[in-house]
Amino acid sequence: MRILVTGGAGFIGSNLVAHLLAHGAERVVVLDALTYAGNLQNLAPVQADPRYRFVKGSILDQALVAELLESERLDTVANLAAESHVDRSIRGPEAFVETNVTGTLRMLEAARSYVEAHPALRDRFRYLQVSTDEVFGTLAADDPKFCETTPYAPNSPYAASKAGADHLVRAWHETFGLNTLISNCSNNYGPYQFPEKLIPLVLNNALSGKPLPIYGDGQQVRDWLHVGDHCEALASILARGAPGETYAIGGDAERTNLEVVGTICDLLDRHRPKNAGSYREQIAFVKDRPGHDRRYAIDARKLARELGWSPSRSFTQGIEDTVLWYLDHGDWVRDVTSGAYRDWVAEHYA
Repeated sequence: MRILVTGGAGFIGSNLVAHLLAHGAERVVVLDALTYAGNLQNLAPVQADPRYRFVKGSILDQALVAELLESERLDTVANLAAESHVDRSIRGPEAFVETNVTGTLRMLEAARSYVEAHPALRDRFRYLQVSTDEVFGTLAADDPKFCETTPYAPNSPYAASKAGADHLVRAWHETFGLNTLISNCSNNYGPYQFPEKLIPLVLNNALSGKPLPIYGDGQQVRDWLHVGDHCEALASILARGAPGETYAIGGDAERTNLEVVGTICDLLDRHRPKNAGSYREQIAFVKDRPGHDRRYAIDARKLARELGWSPSRSFTQGIEDTVLWYLDHGDWVRDVTSGAYRDWVAEHYA
């Protein structure tokens, strides 16, 4: 596999890069714009690997993508570059449409032109769009889980932009014969997640003595997937997925937001106890966000049946491992939250 991983300096992307290199990829080229959530420190464990190359740039730069495909003789693309935070999409939706929809369009066009120029690549070339379960909307408590045939019903600007990208990917397979794949995953957690998302936000706030904000009543349900399991699923899809297919990836670990926050507090009470009291005392309920989906859950039986994948980590073990990772990597957390890393990027790439 000679692969381009876009968004490879982000949370899921950096974990995927490490996984691919650890499992025999011939070449891994990372393209990342290093916006606020992109962090070269995430890729420090692989920087010395001669099979790895980092390029700073945007998926909106179709010429750059085309040049990388050609010069590196790549046969696989995994597009993880995206604006990905619902709250940010509510405050500024245009950036989400530009990156997630227009950026995907330009990626697809670069890939299509590349394959058309190299007919021998057509059969083995793969383009994987890494998407989200949020494109399916929301579930009631007794609804069946999302699966590959669930109709799209996005409820936030972020989800709508990801849905639009998925539709483009499907159309490029049907219309132009590009070998595309789509994955829709549930909520990820694990190392290197930017501290705007629930789990690292709660960890960082708890240790800083700040409130632990929970939207509404905290009874929103999410299906939690460890990023390591997600990367194993993505590698399986890239290697053995059928062109044109969609695969739903879930952790089979439904928890309410309040349960997740409580679990983190209990783990911190055990591993980094306060002088007095429990971290649960910092929990603070805040006004719910607009259009907040009530429940997500993924039925991943297709992946298990066709590709032999299932999550190997229980949420109990995965969340404790994650808490311990953040406790052991305080410098990383301080760098990404202080602005020092962003200042370094601006100076380094001036």
